[in-house]
Amino acid sequence: MKVQAGSRLKVQGLRCLLLQRISKKIHFVISPIMETSPKIVGAKLKAQNYSSMFGLKNLTYILCFSLISCAGNIKYTKSVDTFINKMVTTHQFDEAKLNELFQSVEIKEAILKKISSPAEGMPWYKYRKIFMTEARIDGGVKFWRENESALSAVEQKTGVPAEIIVAILGVETFYGQKTGNYRVIDALSTLGFSYPPRSPFFLGELENYLLLCRDEHINPLEPVGSYAGAMGMPQFMPSSFRSYAVDFNGDSYRDIWHDSGDVIASVANYFVKHQWQTGQAIVIPVSATGDAYKTALTRELKPDLSLAKLELLNLTISRSLPLHTKVKLLAFEQEPLGQKPGEELWAGLDNFYVITRYNHSPLYAMAVYQLSQSILNKKGKIP
Repeated sequence: MKVQAGSRLKVQGLRCLLLQRISKKIHFVISPIMETSPKIVGAKLKAQNYSSMFGLKNLTYILCFSLISCAGNIKYTKSVDTFINKMVTTHQFDEAKLNELFQSVEIKEAILKKISSPAEGMPWYKYRKIFMTEARIDGGVKFWRENESALSAVEQKTGVPAEIIVAILGVETFYGQKTGNYRVIDALSTLGFSYPPRSPFFLGELENYLLLCRDEHINPLEPVGSYAGAMGMPQFMPSSFRSYAVDFNGDSYRDIWHDSGDVIASVANYFVKHQWQTGQAIVIPVSATGDAYKTALTRELKPDLSLAKLELLNLTISRSLPLHTKVKLLAFEQEPLGQKPGEELWAGLDNFYVITRYNHSPLYAMAVYQLSQSILNKKGKIP
């Protein structure tokens, strides 16, 4: 008789409880092993056979591995069984190996706390200070100079400005210095199985993650990333990796963790596929007379106002644009002077909207734009 996934996982859960009791007597053996267990990140990791990975003969290592999976281990629920069954029936994954894989997945309480308070929830004047720093601007100039050849080649081919690519990497990971320290599979599983508001999205990303690991020959237990499961220097989600990651140097790997050429080309490709308009402006300052403009402020990000409509709202754009142009009116909260908060108005064009496809936040897109301009200006001033 075939044992159902849920039944097998329940048995494994009981084994975890037993192992936890045993561990109290051998804690001095387990701790050093856990503390020195390395985490290796990279797109060139070789696939490992799950049966050999989990079929360890040494009792010490079996206990160590099992205890890691029991620490905040995934609950053996119907949703986990349903996901595993989907991967088996839809993508022909091996059921036994997936069960063994998820036995080592951990639900992270810290991730659930972080997802509840994203930086994009703060006002612009505070958000801006996170990214518009001398260190981040200087880091962008340095990254640009170190990767000038790849940036020039990619800009010439795609039309995406080098400063925008550099600024994306600056905002996302400080040019690869801060790519995250959560195992991607833990992050996606935590949010997929334990965060109902966005469970469908993260389960979809978990599905894509397992597929990309199979396609790219990566051990799914090893890559690390952000608390939301974003990976590498550009912080691609798994679905974005599968759709937009590029092998720039022709070595048959799409390495967004270590290869700057692949990273630069992948970011540019993301923008191209989201309809980047070569040579078009991104965002333009706007001045207002009166408060009529406030009726045009909405949560939508796609350009929706004609220039004629802007004029009717007593708005003036700081530069001329083609008559057919549509823009999105944006208001950014400034630091309060006294008790009255200030507001800065901008008109976002199609390319500003494209940047929000990378992160659906006008604060994010404005941070990328302003950082890009600061990097470009400073690079031009340094001989």
